Amino acid sequence: MTQVGVPIASKVDAAGLSYVEWSAVFAGAVLAAALSFVLLTFGTAIGLSATSPWPNSGLSAKVIASLAVFWMMAQQIGSVMVGAYVAGRMRSRWYETGHESEFRDGLHGTLVWAVGVLISAVLVFATAAAVTKMAVDVAGKAAGSVASSSDAMEAVLDTMLRPASTAQANAPNAPTAGRQEVPLRVQASDETRAEASRILAGTTASGSITPENRTRLAHLVSQRTSISPQEAERRVDDAVNAARAAADKSRHAAVLTGFVTAAALILSLGAGWWAAMRGGHHRDTSVPARFTFGDRRRTPGT
Repeated sequence: MTQVGVPIASKVDAAGLSYVEWSAVFAGAVLAAALSFVLLTFGTAIGLSATSPWPNSGLSAKVIASLAVFWMMAQQIGSVMVGAYVAGRMRSRWYETGHESEFRDGLHGTLVWAVGVLISAVLVFATAAAVTKMAVDVAGKAAGSVASSSDAMEAVLDTMLRPASTAQANAPNAPTAGRQEVPLRVQASDETRAEASRILAGTTASGSITPENRTRLAHLVSQRTSISPQEAERRVDDAVNAARAAADKSRHAAVLTGFVTAAALILSLGAGWWAAMRGGHHRDTSVPARFTFGDRRRTPGT
């Protein structure tokens, strides 16, 4: 007598076989990774369209940053849910109890999440790193809210080494009262800028500036800009504070990015588990695939 509703494999047939169906896992993971890439590209395009270099035009930097965080989390969670649902629905159910079936379906969802994360990492490092970096740089510069540490340091150096007046900028060799003429090669030397950059970087890393480095920076600024030693020292103090503020801003941005990424991955893990269980439930109850998680069935004549 044939037993109705018994899955394909019985307890005897399933002995020694793995309950993990990697074909379903890889199918769901590839689908999740592809969908995530498409959504990220779409989100980047929408973000760039919302920015504008013109004043009082486009969304503010805070709004764009908030939308970017929301979209990054939403696309990650949604992509894993779709891939895990597909894996749960494609998995063959063995002769198992209801709770054990749900657990195995959910486990397939977590495997989709794990493989999808690995695939995304490989894609980022192999092919999408340059595209992602370019999109982030363009969006950040257009919004005026994101700047790299090197760009921030260059801005600090520009301010510190800027001539005190337009006349000094146009005539760098003009001597000042009571001071010797500074040759043009000294004022325009890239070595001066490089040395000042190294001192500022070391000061930012150590958290304090030594008197020797402060005196040296003041001397370089005074030579480059032809300003008084007192004014040069004030510029040095302002530059050190600005460099520290830029480094602290970059640190906060990195911490926020790490927390958002970790939160999106953790939430997508739980979403993948749940979506795979729903896929397995729809498989067992023969729910038609209508891109919905409801259990409504089509009745005859409707």
